Amino acid sequence: MVREMLTGNASAAWGARLADVDYVPSFPITPQTEIIENISSWIRDREMNAKFVTMDSEHSMITAAGTAAATGARVFTATSSQGLLYGMEMLYTISGWRVPLVLVNVARAISSPITLEPDHNDILAARDSGWIQIHVENCQEALDAVLMGYKISEDERVFLPVIVNLDGFYLSFTREPVEIPDQKDVKKFLPPFNRENGYFRASKPVSRGAALLGGTGYSFFKYQMHLSACNAISVYKGVAKEFKAIFGREYDTVERYEMDDAEYVIVMSNSFATKGKAAVHIMREKGHKVGLLKLRLIRPFPADDIINELLNRKGVAIIDQNIAPGSGGILYNEVCGCLYHSKERPNILLSVIGGLGGKDISQAEFEHIIDTIKKYHNKKKVPIKPILLFTEEDMKVTNNIIDIAGI
Repeated sequence: MVREMLTGNASAAWGARLADVDYVPSFPITPQTEIIENISSWIRDREMNAKFVTMDSEHSMITAAGTAAATGARVFTATSSQGLLYGMEMLYTISGWRVPLVLVNVARAISSPITLEPDHNDILAARDSGWIQIHVENCQEALDAVLMGYKISEDERVFLPVIVNLDGFYLSFTREPVEIPDQKDVKKFLPPFNRENGYFRASKPVSRGAALLGGTGYSFFKYQMHLSACNAISVYKGVAKEFKAIFGREYDTVERYEMDDAEYVIVMSNSFATKGKAAVHIMREKGHKVGLLKLRLIRPFPADDIINELLNRKGVAIIDQNIAPGSGGILYNEVCGCLYHSKERPNILLSVIGGLGGKDISQAEFEHIIDTIKKYHNKKKVPIKPILLFTEEDMKVTNNIIDIAGI
């Protein structure tokens, strides 16, 4: 094991290198391109034994990834934002083929207007595609999640592809100390891919993704995908335990921060959870019993683990770094849904929209969230609409933009 300063992108690339992947179809897009630049240079210098191919689009890239995986190759690829949406059709197709692979999405807000900074509308647009989703907070998690992703994806109880999501710019180009595992330890955790069972061979014809007429067969296969995705929760937990035993780092489906006696809880995910933890620490020093629950596994949705952590709390705020126009926060609705039947569910469930397009969330805004929950709790009122984290200073910036645009 060596310890190096790596960006989030470089960490993800190291995950693919240590996984000993066979094939890397690629297409550049900011802020993901550094991942494939690292991998291509390693292959060029013969430090990594894999086939690297630059495709003509993300649609072709994801198609190539799926077809290669269907032959028994261990496949890695990466994209971002508009690229993920461009290949969206093939996400559904590949999960239907039931082939294992890992794709890293470097989250970036979707146009229009166009920006290079992150939020999660790109990755959450793929939430129902049949891919497992692991969301990471820091560079170490980015490397480790790629390795765990292959172990989960290739498990015969799952056989579904995996997306590892990391935030663009906030994490993709941030350097942090990262432990790079020894290859021999990785091989203990992630043995060579079993290429024989059910994959395309000229000598052993098989059928995948066959056309079906009528809903009976279609329903059967779709429900099989659903059951396999549900299996991924227990498989994930087993993989996490094995990972901890070998590497010493623990990654449950959710991460708990100052949760033991928390009366009020902030729920969030990805790199902004680091900001949330810092805010919780400061609020704790001021005497507020606040905790943070970070969502790591988004698909399948770890409802039982979330329920166990949020019952009997006075109030919970779900911060969505996304927005579904006409509805609000995407994860807010999912958290509410899994708590609905519990009598001990929190009195207040507050929907918060923040961090859109990479907009910062300040300490004052975190404290405003907790103050808002307390006000609702004291008045015994239930919040109906989501709140948008947008300050007076932000409004000044927006007015300047409007003036410049001549609107």
